[in-house]
Amino acid sequence: MKRISLLIIAVSMLFACQKPVEQSTEFEWTVDRFADVQILRYQIPGWEELTPKQRVYVYYLTQAGLAGRDIIWDQNYRHNLSIRKALEGIIENYAGKRKGEDWDNFMTYAKRVFFSNGIHHHYSMLKFKPEFDQAYFQELMEKSGVSLDSIQLQAMFDPNVDPKKVNLDPDKGLISGSAVNFYASDLMDDEVEAFYQFQKENAANPQWSYGINSRMRRAEDGTLYEDVYHIGGLYGSALERMIHFLELAVSVAEHPCQAEALQTLIQYYQSGELELWDVYNVQWTQCTEGDIDYIQGFVEVYNDPLGHKGSYESIVQIKDFEASKRMAMVEENVQWFEDNSPIMDEHKKKNVVGISYKVVAVAGEAGDASPSTPIGVNLPNADWIRKQYGSKSVSLGNLIAAYEAASSGGFLDEFGHDDEEKERVKAHGRLAGKLHTALHEVVGHASGQLNEGVGTPKETLKSYASTLEEARADLVALYFILDPKLIELGLIDSKDVGLAEYDQYLLNGMMGQLRRLELGDIVEESHMRNRQLVCMWAYEKGMERNIIEMVKRDGKTYININDYEALRELFGELLREIQRIKSEGDYEAGRSLVEGYGVQVNRELHKEVLDRSAKLNIAPYNGFVNPILVPVLSDGMVIDVEVKYEGSFIDQMLDYGKNHSFLPPNN
Repeated sequence: MKRISLLIIAVSMLFACQKPVEQSTEFEWTVDRFADVQILRYQIPGWEELTPKQRVYVYYLTQAGLAGRDIIWDQNYRHNLSIRKALEGIIENYAGKRKGEDWDNFMTYAKRVFFSNGIHHHYSMLKFKPEFDQAYFQELMEKSGVSLDSIQLQAMFDPNVDPKKVNLDPDKGLISGSAVNFYASDLMDDEVEAFYQFQKENAANPQWSYGINSRMRRAEDGTLYEDVYHIGGLYGSALERMIHFLELAVSVAEHPCQAEALQTLIQYYQSGELELWDVYNVQWTQCTEGDIDYIQGFVEVYNDPLGHKGSYESIVQIKDFEASKRMAMVEENVQWFEDNSPIMDEHKKKNVVGISYKVVAVAGEAGDASPSTPIGVNLPNADWIRKQYGSKSVSLGNLIAAYEAASSGGFLDEFGHDDEEKERVKAHGRLAGKLHTALHEVVGHASGQLNEGVGTPKETLKSYASTLEEARADLVALYFILDPKLIELGLIDSKDVGLAEYDQYLLNGMMGQLRRLELGDIVEESHMRNRQLVCMWAYEKGMERNIIEMVKRDGKTYININDYEALRELFGELLREIQRIKSEGDYEAGRSLVEGYGVQVNRELHKEVLDRSAKLNIAPYNGFVNPILVPVLSDGMVIDVEVKYEGSFIDQMLDYGKNHSFLPPNN
C-alpha cells in the first residue's frame, strides 16, 4: 500500500516544463500511442559500469520477475489468461485482411488489454468495451485457430458481466461488485472479514499478513478456506520457474545478506508459510549492501477491495549513487520531520528507524508494476516491521527521466491561471515533483503510529485504508515542502519550489486528473481519490477566507491559490485528522472523508476538462516497454548480459506471452 504512481510525476510533467531535459536526442523514447495510453522506452544508465557478475545478477532477477507475469493476469480476472491467449493467437496467426476499421479497433483493444494486464482499465477499473462486434471477433478466432467458450465471450462483450475490476463502495458489496480473482464469487464481505479476524485472534502471531498469498474459496460443507500460492498449490507452475531463476540469482548475489533474503523468499514460495514472508521482509529491509536491489512478491493490496490479497509484482533496480546522494538529506532528517509534524504528539514516533532512500535505475519490471509502473515505492507494508526495522524507499529515476524526455508539454499553457504561476511551475515544477515524491515516500509513509491495541488500517479502515494512507503521505509532503527547513538543508533554493508544487498539485487534483475518467464516472482508484479528497477538502474549508478560488474567465475555469501559507495550515489540519483516523481506527470518520470529498465528480467541470484536454492531444496514461536483456553464454553458462533497446510494444507483449507464460488458463 506504500507506492506512488506515475501519475504523481505527471503532476509536474504535464505542466509544459519547456526547459529541455539532458537526454540523448537520438534515442527513441516514444514507442506507441493508442486510446488513452502512450508507451515509452527507458534507458538503464550505469549498465556498463556494472561488473559482468552484477549484470548476470540483474538478468536472473528480471527473468524471475517475468516468470510470474501470468499471475497478475489471473489475479486481475479469472478469464484474462484465456482472452489474452486468444488475442495473441489472432495477432500471430490471422492471415486475413489486416487493415480497416474493424482490424484497427481490434488491435487497439488488444493493446489496451496488454497494457492493463486484463480486460479492465488499469486505473478506472471499468471493463473495456470492444469497438468491434462479436461476430467479427469470432471470425478472427476461426481463421487463427484459437477459440473461447461462451462464458469467456460473454465476459468480453456483455457490459453487464463483471463490469468493474475493483469496487470500493461497500454498499454495493466489495466482493460481489469486484471482478478480481481473489475470492469465490459467492462469498460475502462480512464472512471473509470474520474469517481473518478469527485467524488473527487464534494464530501464533496476529501480526502476520493474513490472506496476502491466497485465493479464498468455499468448501462443500460451506466453510471458507484459503487456496495458498505455493509449489504444489495455486500458481505452482509459475512459482517453480520463478524459483529456478531466484536460485541462480543466489549464486551470483553481491552480498551474503542478499543471498540470505533470496533463499528465504524461495522457501516462502515453496511452502506459502506466512511466517517466512515476514522473515524475508525483515531480511530484505535490513540488507542495504550492494548496488542491485529488487521488489518481488505478492505485495500491494490495492486490487483487493478488502485489502488482504497481494498482487504479484517485480521491479529490479540499480542504485543511482549521485542522485541518491543529493536526496540523502531527507533520509538523514526524517526524525526532525516527525518531531515537527502537525499531528498529535501521541501519534508521533519517538524514534523513526531504518529509513533507506535511494534513487534507482530500473532494469526490468513485471506483474502489477508493468507496463504501467509506479515511480516511487516504500516497503515493506507491515506496520510492525516498519516500526521495528524501518523501510526502504526508492525513486525510479530513469523512468522519471524517460517521461520527462518524452513530454511535449502544453497542459500548463491551457490550464494555468496566470503568467506568474506558469513561469514558476516551468522553472521549479520538476524539482517540486521529485521532492514531493521523496517526502511522500520517505517521510510520509514512515511517519505516525497506531494507538495501542488498534488493528491494522486494512482491518479498521477497510476499503478506505489505501486512499487515506496515500492522502496522509501526500499531506506530509505538501506540509513540509513549504517549510524553511528545506532551504536550510539545501534541498531547494527558495520557497518558489513549494509554491510551484501547490500550484500543480491543486490543478491536478481538482481538474487535471479528471482527464482519466469517462464523463459521468465517479473516482474509483485510491490515488485519484486521495488527491481529490485533499484538494476539495481544502477548497471547501478555505472557502470563507477565499484561500483557493475557481476563477471563471472567457468561459473557462482556472484554479487560483490566494494564500499559500493559509493553505499549508489547512493541509496540516487535514494531516492531523487523517493521522488521528488511522491511529484510532476511526472507520466512520475515514469513510466520511473519502465519500464526502474523494468520490463524486462535478459533471460540468469534468466535461470542460475533457473538452479542453482533447485539443491538446496529451495521453492521460503512460507506460513502458522493458529493455531487452540478452545473455552472453560460454559453455552453456551466462557470463555477461547485453542491453538492447528495440522492438514495438506488441513485439514485447507477444514475446512475453510466448516465452514467459507458465500458467494454464482458468487456474
